[in-house]
Amino acid sequence: MRKGGQEPCWERRLRRGDLAAVAETRAGLRRFLEHWGAPGRAETAELLTSELVTNALLHTDGGAVVSAVLTGGPAALAKGRLRVEVRDLCARRPALRASAAAPDPGNPGGGTADVSGTATSGRGLLLVDSLADCWGVRAHGVGKAVWFELDAEDR
Repeated sequence: MRKGGQEPCWERRLRRGDLAAVAETRAGLRRFLEHWGAPGRAETAELLTSELVTNALLHTDGGAVVSAVLTGGPAALAKGRLRVEVRDLCARRPALRASAAAPDPGNPGGGTADVSGTATSGRGLLLVDSLADCWGVRAHGVGKAVWFELDAEDR
């Protein structure tokens, strides 16, 4: 974690297919966010991070790098805005799972998100979409970064 004029941050490199790293990532993020946010916010961050990490490890051919940064000046460790990114080497953008069950706000073309309960996977981005203050995907070198942000206080 950096301090001394720089924003507090935490980072971890993950090996391809290392699903044990999901729990280890949650534990590391939990320590980083020990004094951050309103009750429940750090737990929300852990959940969303584990969803993005799991997606990266299951649906790409390489490892990933997860990073968390708190912005907001001297009070960042307690009240800053959290940004978590999971970078991988796959350029393919993730998509919310489609179904006739519910409108997909991430798909302006009118697709739907699968909330029917019949799918065994594909709900991670639905959680990110519903619980994060904002989220997105950006190109990153030969791959991409999927990110989300959370304010310390629930809106």
